[in-house]
Amino acid sequence: MATLTRTVTADDTALAVGSGDLEVLGTPVVVAWCEAATVEELELDAPLTSVGTHVDVRHLAASAVGTTIEVRAEITERDDRTVTFAVEARDGETVVARGTVVRAVVDRERFLARL
Repeated sequence: MATLTRTVTADDTALAVGSGDLEVLGTPVVVAWCEAATVEELELDAPLTSVGTHVDVRHLAASAVGTTIEVRAEITERDDRTVTFAVEARDGETVVARGTVVRAVVDRERFLARL
């Protein structure tokens, strides 16, 4: 299981990222932090990398600037090229966000060549 620790800054707020007008942790930011934890959990050797394909995360509680958030990702399912993770963000005992993230394992160069 990968665990990341982040502190909410003014740049992480809904107001700053355009997802609302309050100075609390923005949903797009908590989702990005969950995805970052999945990348950390999925240790891949070059030339492989992973790309997000599906995110289902519920933002359950507000977090003020200065709050420390612990984000965890754990692999729950894996086949040859698809990996599913359970993700959770917490402020102490409070669950801030919870859900699943799915990533596809790809060859970096072949993936970029198709763009």
